[in-house]
Amino acid sequence: MIVAERKSKTAIDKFDRFGEAMPDGRLTSPSDGKVYRLREAILLSKQLGRPLSPEEMKQFEI
Repeated sequence: MIVAERKSKTAIDKFDRFGEAMPDGRLTSPSDGKVYRLREAILLSKQLGRPLSPEEMKQFEI
């Protein structure tokens, strides 16, 4: 006989209330209005093997 464990109802309750603390519906922080050449920045990040610093990202601003 296979016995399956039921997940607690609290996980479902948390899912149903997800986003209530975000009055405007955003799931990320508002944009700062800057535009970047992201494809080039991502390629450099992959070459370096780490995320770019804010100073390095400045060179990709449009």
